Amino acid sequence: MHKGYLSLVLHAHLPYVRHGDRDDRLEERWVYEAMLECYLPLLMVFDKLLSDGIAFRMTLAISPTLLSMLDDDLIVARFRTHLAKTVELAGKEVKRTADQPQEHRIAKMYVERFRAIIAYCRKWDFQLIKAFRHVADSGCLELITCAATHSFLPFVETEEAIRAQLQVGIDTHERILGRRPKGIWLPECGYTPGLDRLLKEAGLRYFFVDSHTILHATPVPRRGLLAPLFTPHDVAAFARDEVASRQVWSSIDGYPGDYDYREYYRDIGFDREMSYIEPYIHPDGIRVHTGLKYYRITGKDVEKDWYEPSWAREKAASHAGHFLYHRERQVEEASDWMDRKPLVVATYDAELFGHWWFEGPQFLDDLLRKTVCDSKQVKLITPSEYLEEYPEQDRGHLPMSTWGRNGYGEVWLNENNGWIYRHLHQAERELIEAITTFYEDKGADAKKDQLAIRCLQQAARELMLAQSSDWAFILDGQTVVEYAVRRVHDHLVRLRALLAMYRENQLDEKIISTTEAAFPIFPHLDLTYYLPKQTHRVNVSHHLVAATQSVSPQKAVMMLAWEFPPHVVGGLGRAVYDLARHLVLQGIEVHVLTRAADSCAVNESMEGIHVHRLPTYMPAEQDDFLAWVFQLNLAMVDAASQLWSLGVRPDVFHAHDWLVGWAAIELKQRYSLPLVSTIHALEHGRHQGIHTPLQQRIHDCERTITQMSDSIIVCSHYMESEVKRLFETPPSKLRVIHNGVDLTPLPDVNRAQLRHEMAIGDGPVLFFVGRLVQEKGVHLLIEAMARLRHEFPNVTLLVAGRGPMQDEWKQLVHRMGLSERVRFLGFVDDTRRNELFALADVAVFPSLYEPFGIVALEAMALGAPVLVADTGGLREIVRHGENGAMMYTGDAESLTNQLRWLLRDPDQRGQLALAAMHDVKQSYSWTLLASQTIDIYRSFGVPAEIGMTT
Repeated sequence: MHKGYLSLVLHAHLPYVRHGDRDDRLEERWVYEAMLECYLPLLMVFDKLLSDGIAFRMTLAISPTLLSMLDDDLIVARFRTHLAKTVELAGKEVKRTADQPQEHRIAKMYVERFRAIIAYCRKWDFQLIKAFRHVADSGCLELITCAATHSFLPFVETEEAIRAQLQVGIDTHERILGRRPKGIWLPECGYTPGLDRLLKEAGLRYFFVDSHTILHATPVPRRGLLAPLFTPHDVAAFARDEVASRQVWSSIDGYPGDYDYREYYRDIGFDREMSYIEPYIHPDGIRVHTGLKYYRITGKDVEKDWYEPSWAREKAASHAGHFLYHRERQVEEASDWMDRKPLVVATYDAELFGHWWFEGPQFLDDLLRKTVCDSKQVKLITPSEYLEEYPEQDRGHLPMSTWGRNGYGEVWLNENNGWIYRHLHQAERELIEAITTFYEDKGADAKKDQLAIRCLQQAARELMLAQSSDWAFILDGQTVVEYAVRRVHDHLVRLRALLAMYRENQLDEKIISTTEAAFPIFPHLDLTYYLPKQTHRVNVSHHLVAATQSVSPQKAVMMLAWEFPPHVVGGLGRAVYDLARHLVLQGIEVHVLTRAADSCAVNESMEGIHVHRLPTYMPAEQDDFLAWVFQLNLAMVDAASQLWSLGVRPDVFHAHDWLVGWAAIELKQRYSLPLVSTIHALEHGRHQGIHTPLQQRIHDCERTITQMSDSIIVCSHYMESEVKRLFETPPSKLRVIHNGVDLTPLPDVNRAQLRHEMAIGDGPVLFFVGRLVQEKGVHLLIEAMARLRHEFPNVTLLVAGRGPMQDEWKQLVHRMGLSERVRFLGFVDDTRRNELFALADVAVFPSLYEPFGIVALEAMALGAPVLVADTGGLREIVRHGENGAMMYTGDAESLTNQLRWLLRDPDQRGQLALAAMHDVKQSYSWTLLASQTIDIYRSFGVPAEIGMTT
């Protein structure tokens, strides 16, 4: 007699990537690959089990978007074309490998595999939906649903929109599969308190959560993870079993990583010459996976060996036995103390089986057969059947949770994707208001106004498609970012156009029909799901998304900066540019007033930034520097006044450093608007004190702008303390927002070629880049080179940048006899700088004064081990021995010792560099820093009107 149960649950989902207007979208290939490599092989496993009389049990959640695509004639037709091309390529491979026995054997395996798939497809007329219904009718497969577009429900703002996601998902499941689902796979296993009430109202009996959700329930359930837990609204929560998941999912010791299994990443789409493979990849010549792969995983850091199907089949059977053995031990141990038969719930993404893990369907086939036919301890069961057997369960309150990284919502809400929610939430509110008004105005006659209903239905579809959790997931992983951004943007733009058409009573049937045809999903969408039904609300976590986002973003911000690309002297110009363009990406209209490179005024757009380049009436080269600064400020005031008269009405002025302070203060007072100032550096710090009349004048200007600003941004806690100390600035006015870096891919550098090109020998390379001024400490680096010359005779120091100290330092190098070991490169562009970071064994920044140290951050982002001085903002970026190395400021001996340590230990350098790259990604993304800046703008409570722009 068996002692416990095993419930196998697969979740099949793809976002709605149907593109009716074109058949070359790479994203649509996701569907065809999943059909060919996952869903059809799984169906064939189920079919063979049924024909063999194996009464298995499994649960499969199919998302409504995936169901809709599998039920779409256009997708089916395009899949047939995809299958035909793949079969043609396999046949071509059989001929090509005729005299290569190992490859030929594998090529024939693919041809036989595709013949079996074609035969199965013909059995069901290529309608996978029919095949799924057939298996479900047998009682062996329980099909459950998901939210309509796989929306991450804890971050949906309104109860109405959550209800619509649930109800439309259920309706779609019933319409296509012919049965109402009993359970649901919550997208990303995302649960939030109160959601269970809406699940109960929708008639759903159960859902799945990650294990920590049950472990953190109140009260803690007596039966732990081996039985479901009823929520306050009597919906059962089943916990994923961590051990069972890890045996399959683990990237370290999970089954799919076995060396005998097929290697996923080595595909002939990338291996074959272009003339051969071109007809089978993307029409633009983009290489893609074809599904034909000849190698096994083989091992780490070894050459891939040929795939041996028989070995892989044996491993699949062995792993199935191993998996079952551990489930038997699990239930046997638990049965000794539980008052009922324990249940192990093993949940996985369906696409793992066949697509990522080629042998996955074989593993499932072996596991199901062994469990049904051989196991005396474990019996397969569905969640519904377990609830029938044990209708009474422990009860408790569940916390918000997901199965994502760290167990909560950070995958779907972080610096890369947080910007989408204010747009989604505003769209929710606008749609609900429009639908509510429609039914209130029309009353009993609402059904008669078909064109208005179609318009609002399509607006609801656009919202649902924009709400897909896939877009936030893609933005988090930084994969196909452009596609995800475009999908969110385009759906919301169409939604607003449709709602405007409705509100203005300008319904255009042609436009409505066109948008309906573009996204033929949820044809019978019930608008009444969006009508308010209850006074109490689901405790959705929109307050976690951003409590401060109750106010929309600013209509416009006007920035004043004396330098801006391409005219960049130091780090200020680049920081202003990066901040401005990331504000634009988050929906802010940005105008930048800056100096022109010559006497001509220029207005231009750079990545959505409105840049106004202003001529100055006195050239900067003249002796009276302050007079030139004053003329620049006059030009800025004149330009702002002209823009104001043309309708550019900023909500806030943002000044960068003292050089634009006069203009910023004048504009603040003239228009009675808030002034935010960023202090990038201080004159006192540059010179370790105030020593000249000019320095005193600049110091006084800095004091004035800090006094007149409503809020002051500084780039480090060091700068915060300096501003407080020097100007007695109240802490309430100060906000630390670090500078950031763009998380660009690492440059693909041929180091040997670059060394040859620059005539660098084989020894280690040290690299410095920055302005050649005394405060950067390059003289200390030259002295350290002299001390290390005998211990490391082949080391080369590359110094990039220009500045007043260049000639003096060149003379110092000559006097010390280091001319062959120290190279001054002059100005280098960003591309060459990044290549040199990739080449460098150590990037060294021995600054005497550094308010932040953006160049060190850029080096860390590009994987260069860094050595910095323990000064200013650098000490906040670098943690000695963890993500970099640190020297005592101004101490050449300390610099020498740290260089000696790093040059002797390449493994340590590598570990420091990896840790640094992780830190940069987590804390120094411009997306995050722009959001923090927007929070400051919002704190003034200025009016806001902008939404998603076209």
